[in-house]
Amino acid sequence: MKARVYVSFKETVLDPQGKTVCSALKSMGYDSIADVRQGKFFEITLNPDADKAEVEKQIAEAAEEVLANPVIEDYRVEFIG
Repeated sequence: MKARVYVSFKETVLDPQGKTVCSALKSMGYDSIADVRQGKFFEITLNPDADKAEVEKQIAEAAEEVLANPVIEDYRVEFIG
């Protein structure tokens, strides 16, 4: 089983890298792109013998305390397999 954690800035936080990428894409002719927000992606391989409820708790805790800064970032977790 794997967990995927997606981390991105909250909507109220400025994203200068996203703005720069958006500007570059528009200058290259990608006119349909209105905005770009950048983020982080973590793919975590889990112990196959682990208890699912405990895994969900630990991944949420890790995302909240280590992978994301909850003051400025949101995250979502997806489990695969």
